[in-house]
Amino acid sequence: MTTLSIRQMARLSGLSAHTLRYYEDIGLIDPVARSSSGHRCYGEHDQRWIAFLLRLRATGMPIQDMLAYATLRRDGQQLDSVVRRQQMLQQHVLALENRLATLQDNLSVMRDKVAFYTGLASALQADAQPDSTGADHDQPSLPTRLEPPA
Repeated sequence: MTTLSIRQMARLSGLSAHTLRYYEDIGLIDPVARSSSGHRCYGEHDQRWIAFLLRLRATGMPIQDMLAYATLRRDGQQLDSVVRRQQMLQQHVLALENRLATLQDNLSVMRDKVAFYTGLASALQADAQPDSTGADHDQPSLPTRLEPPA
């Protein structure tokens, strides 16, 4: 079984050693096994759990909800615990789907706006190009001779 030091776990997870200790202190991570010298040894089970926590965090689950999930997880394969964890994740999935739909809608609007500005910039660039006669269409032409005021 491969174990990792806190430094290795920090590097692998992207979390700081301080955050890993904090997660353990608040009960988000179960107490980590220790070596004979007292250093933390993160086993494969710990590594998988931390990877899952990172996914929950990356998807915006509040730490309080993550703590509630971790508490239920400690209850093991009890029906009530399993059902409540399933419900928590189902609610989180629905929230993610709603957020994703909103992001997709906003992305569509942004793409439309980029296309609009791309077309507008092309049209303005074409209008700014002098035609083959050298006349600039944006400037009024000057009279060839001045006429006296009326």
